[in-house]
Amino acid sequence: MSHDPLLLPPDLPRPIDDGASDHLPGRRLPGVEILATDGTMVDLSAISSPWAVLYVYPRTGVPGVDPPSDWDEIPGARGCTPQSCSFRDVHGELAGLGATVFGLSTQVHEEQVEFSRRQHLPFLLLSDPDQIFGEALDLPVFEADDIVAYKRMTIIARAGTIAHVRYPVFPPDRDADEVLAWLHNAARADASASRPVGDSDR
Repeated sequence: MSHDPLLLPPDLPRPIDDGASDHLPGRRLPGVEILATDGTMVDLSAISSPWAVLYVYPRTGVPGVDPPSDWDEIPGARGCTPQSCSFRDVHGELAGLGATVFGLSTQVHEEQVEFSRRQHLPFLLLSDPDQIFGEALDLPVFEADDIVAYKRMTIIARAGTIAHVRYPVFPPDRDADEVLAWLHNAARADASASRPVGDSDR
C-alpha cells in the first residue's frame, strides 16, 4: 500500500512530556524573519493581530513517497498533514477570535509551497531549515535519516509574548480544536475581566 500522509495509523506511540517546552511560557517571540510560502519574510514578534498561533511540526509527507525509516515508531513524528488540515478546517473560527495561524518546520521553502498548494491551506507556512527561529527559542528537535526535525508543539502568543504552549500534541488531528477551545476560554476570561463591577459586587 502506498503511503497516505492523511491517514493516522491506530497504533501510533503517544509522545511523553519531557519538559522540553517548560521554558517557553512568558518568553518573547524572537524578532527573526522567516521565509513564508507566499515569498515574504515574516517576523512573528511583530504580528499585529490579537493572537498568533504557531504550530510547529516535524515534516509533512507526500502521497506515495515513503517517510524516513521507522517514522511511525518515533513518538510524535507522524501526523503533520492531519494537523495542518485541522487548522485549515477551523481557520475561519480561529480568525474570528483574532488569531493569525502559521505553521513552522525545518523543511525547505519549495516543499512547504508544494504542500500548502496541495492541501489548499489558507495560512502561511514558515521554513526554518537552519533552525534560526528554533534555536532562538531552544525548541526541541529529533533526528531521523539525517533529517533534523522539530518536535511537535503549538505556541499561542499574545502581543509577541508566549501565553500558552501545547506540548506534546496528541493526537495531531485534534490540535486545532484544542487551540480553538483554549482561545474561547481566553475570550471569556477577557470579557469577564473587563465587565464593570455592579452594585452587588461592591
